[in-house]
Amino acid sequence: QNEEKWDFVLVSDIHEMGSEKEIKRKKFLEELSKKGFTIKKIEDTKLFYGVRAPLHIFQKYQCFLTNSDSRQQNSSASQDIPVTTRIRVVNFILQNTVTSDLEKLHDLMRKKVFEAAFPLHKNEEIRRILKKKWARWRVMFKEQPIEEIRCYFGEKVALYFAWLGWYTYLLIFAALAGLATVAAGATVFSSSQVSKEICDANDTIMCPLCDQNCSFWVLSDTCTYAKVTHMIDNEATVVFAMFMAIWATVFLELWKRERATVATNWDVYGWDEEEEELALHLINNSQHEPQMYQHSYFRSTIVLILALLMITVLIGIAHALVIYRAVAMALFMQSEAGLLSKHADTIAVMTGAVLHYLTIVIMTKVSSHTGCLAGFSMASPPLTVFLCPAEKPRTFSQGENNFTVKIFIFQFFTNFSSLIYIAFFLGRINGHPGHYVRIAGHWRLEECHPSGCITDLFIQMAVIMVLKQTISNIMEYLIPWISHQLRKKKKSPKKRSMMLGEEEEAEDPCKRQWLNNYELNEVNNFSLFNEYLEIVIQYSFTTIFVAAFPLAPLLALINNVIEIHMDAIKMMRLRRRMVPRKAKDIGIWLQVLEAIGILAVIGNGLVIAITSDFIPVQVYKYMYSPCARENHTSMDCSTGYINNSLSVFHIRDFEPHTKVLPEFNGVQIKKYRDYRNADDYTYTVQFWHIFAARLAFLILFEHVALCVKLIAAWYIPDVPQKVKNRILKEKHSNLQNELRWVMPWKVPG
Repeated sequence: QNEEKWDFVLVSDIHEMGSEKEIKRKKFLEELSKKGFTIKKIEDTKLFYGVRAPLHIFQKYQCFLTNSDSRQQNSSASQDIPVTTRIRVVNFILQNTVTSDLEKLHDLMRKKVFEAAFPLHKNEEIRRILKKKWARWRVMFKEQPIEEIRCYFGEKVALYFAWLGWYTYLLIFAALAGLATVAAGATVFSSSQVSKEICDANDTIMCPLCDQNCSFWVLSDTCTYAKVTHMIDNEATVVFAMFMAIWATVFLELWKRERATVATNWDVYGWDEEEEELALHLINNSQHEPQMYQHSYFRSTIVLILALLMITVLIGIAHALVIYRAVAMALFMQSEAGLLSKHADTIAVMTGAVLHYLTIVIMTKVSSHTGCLAGFSMASPPLTVFLCPAEKPRTFSQGENNFTVKIFIFQFFTNFSSLIYIAFFLGRINGHPGHYVRIAGHWRLEECHPSGCITDLFIQMAVIMVLKQTISNIMEYLIPWISHQLRKKKKSPKKRSMMLGEEEEAEDPCKRQWLNNYELNEVNNFSLFNEYLEIVIQYSFTTIFVAAFPLAPLLALINNVIEIHMDAIKMMRLRRRMVPRKAKDIGIWLQVLEAIGILAVIGNGLVIAITSDFIPVQVYKYMYSPCARENHTSMDCSTGYINNSLSVFHIRDFEPHTKVLPEFNGVQIKKYRDYRNADDYTYTVQFWHIFAARLAFLILFEHVALCVKLIAAWYIPDVPQKVKNRILKEKHSNLQNELRWVMPWKVPG
């Protein structure tokens, strides 16, 4: 037997003769036989059915579509048809074959009539090349064999790895810029006047961080944190944020050019997905009627309401994390353990970040089971439907796009709702000493870290990114590996007594191959989607709040180098073969990335304007410092900033239930970070000056960054000139060829 001839394998339990499941299975196989499919049965602990499509199906496909397959292949020889094309066409027919009971394959799999359906990993030369040059850790720093990936997994998977490789390559420049920013903060700005003043403030007594048994503290206690904070909160950060806004645009524009080149080389630049789907429907059923475009405002309203409810739940989870941090802060401060009480604020932030990470993991699992591709899953029962039944997507592609947008929005709020609170609300809605905002009238809302609000954001992002790129990646590899080992033990063939006539079947050379493929982990239409989602969320972390965590691009770069080859190993060694799908770009993910680029400009502008101390320092320098009053050329203009940024509070104005430790009973005045008057605690004029400067900077930064993005997008053409000229020549050549077939009209004399 020639293993190359079998396009697909269907797997079923051995059902009782005459049972409902056995009858349904026979009906489905009979429908395939009517279409000319060759079916081979092998029995072991399961029933395996090898499926091979007739040649005329592929001849119809080639006649319908004038694509690369039909131009480059000989339609009279089945062996010349690319394996990826065979698998794609056969999968479509299998998924859309309807039995006399009006059931399709996904219905039968949901009812356990069939357990699995998959194409085979075959012992081809191209597979050996991919295992040697791609799916190994030792080739981690070598170029990916994109052409071989395309020939084995199809254009969609190849474009994913081409995009991921391109993104990883350009991350080198972003990572170097981030390192330079941190290095500048550690060297040039390490001796800053602001840090010196904090470290020398031995007599500046600050308000306690909790109500019960919390000591006053001296500002100089935060000296180390102040130096670390200034590494990321300095003038270089503004330049870096602007650089990353431009980098995000240049990355996408250069990818569009790379995509155009790749798509042209693969002859899919002008490929029409809708036309191909219509052609496959007609091949499967010549009486097929296309589903018309429809739009229902009622269905859209229902979907919008459900989506908003889901987002509300996610925001509620973020609020729960806020409550946890407030309660944890109070409990840690009252702890008898010296380490907990001394570093209560930092520990509360870090444990809150770990809880946020766990929330992300859990909600990722939940959202993946609330999708809209029901019925499209190939190797598993349809997913639980939550949002998209009301939408009724017309095609698989439309359903996939709807699903992508919704899941990304849910994942975005899951990942960033807590970060948004820390960046823009933490420390700004908690009130002031003597009049704190409290949760349930008891726990006061958490304040920013004593060294600045940007420190909280830095810690939160660092913890989440490190955990996501260590624990999540380890589990992403270990779970499929362990699952594969367990499946091998559980589903290996068992020796049983042979009856007359079974000897030849037991020795069939296909049996071992089919079993080996069956023992691999399942794949479905979400397998590649999950890989895209993981990297796009990482791209969001790398761009949106990068001003608070300049090392994010470096962590992303390290992760991606590992991710590429970990995905390769999973696809080649641990998972069944994915159904190859044709594509000419990365689809709706490009629009998602462009939206993230705009959010990155807004997010970084807000971080610098609101979270960072950059604006207050500049306002002080130019309006309130000694330099503003007199011409002091030798003095650092930020001298006196720290004392200027602290407000005075009188102990007598504490809330009645606040306990002050006995050793501080004689202290009458304390300081806290804010711009308030000492008598009635209203905002000072300087507060409003800073507020106006923050707003002006935000408007200026975002307009300049967006203008630069637009100029960069205009300056870099989406399609290279050589690609345009190649397409132009092909069009001209095709028209010339058609013209030769046109007979000249004879003009009557």
